[in-house]
Amino acid sequence: MNLSDSDRSKIFSIFENIKEEKKIVQEMGLSGATQKEVLLVDGYNTFIRCFAAIPTLNEDGLHTGGMSGFLKSVGHAIKLLNPDRCVIVFDGPGGSMKRRKIFSEYKMYRKATVRLNRIYEENTSLGDEETSLKKQLQRLVIYLQELPVNVISLDNVEADDTIAYLALEHFKDWKVDIMSSDKDFLQLVNDRVNVWSPTKKKLYATVNVLDEYGISPKNLIFYRTLDGDDSDNIPGIKGCGLKTALKAFPFLRDEPVVLQRLYDHAIANKDKLKVYANIVEHWSEVERNYELMQLTETQLPTHAQLHVKDVLDKGMPKLNRFQLAKLIAEDKLWNNVPNFQSWVNECFQKLDSFIML
Repeated sequence: MNLSDSDRSKIFSIFENIKEEKKIVQEMGLSGATQKEVLLVDGYNTFIRCFAAIPTLNEDGLHTGGMSGFLKSVGHAIKLLNPDRCVIVFDGPGGSMKRRKIFSEYKMYRKATVRLNRIYEENTSLGDEETSLKKQLQRLVIYLQELPVNVISLDNVEADDTIAYLALEHFKDWKVDIMSSDKDFLQLVNDRVNVWSPTKKKLYATVNVLDEYGISPKNLIFYRTLDGDDSDNIPGIKGCGLKTALKAFPFLRDEPVVLQRLYDHAIANKDKLKVYANIVEHWSEVERNYELMQLTETQLPTHAQLHVKDVLDKGMPKLNRFQLAKLIAEDKLWNNVPNFQSWVNECFQKLDSFIML
């Protein structure tokens, strides 16, 4: 693609500045006194949220909100949370098939994308929007190759399962921040794992989950199992919202619980509240929902675990400012990412200087 003289000037100005910024600190507290921290990003969740909610257009009037919004949202999380590593995880091809074998309507009939730019909406068909979504997502992957982040997508594995494996197993000696608006990840919160919700702009530790839901993170899956998940087309038990669940099962607040405890409690009290009878009657659906939604017992196939290890053991790619600036020039995103050089330094400098042990 031909670049304007202005674009070339910006790119080469950045290239010259790179030489002055090569002297970065290589010692990062490797004595072991400080626990390393990793940010795990739910890639498609973050992208689709930005695509739907950010109406940004480039200089040619093309919608670029998914792509530029993703980069800025992840950059903001990195700047805020200050991790040592960042891993962006996408669903692999065929990722939903495992759960669709359990429930054929899983993730079917999802609501149409909400479009917030009135001018863009009036001049764009759903077919055009779908094309734009695919193009932006494919282009985004090219951008990510120039950043000091790892990107993982495993065949036949959903991002939720990969992220759970990374948080609970691969990075078990690290502090972990999971970036997603998906409430399913709150079940993973513990003294080492937090969840950053970019929509609520809130970091969930154990106390935050307990304050908001009145339920311990380790028991949140049982409430979610009863309530269902509209976003994934998983129906819940009628009449079993949060208030009812807390009233019917007060021990969810902090007692260690297994799924059978809910059934036994419902059987013993089914004449006291209608919701108990509903749960007993639809218990097979409760068990199905638990199998669909739980993440703490997820196991990746051995070949998938080996692939993850291979990718992460290689470390992170180096930050390529020059190529990143070239991509932004080609897509005419200068106005979408103002103060480009400062943004890159503030968000990605520390990651670029991380040393593998």
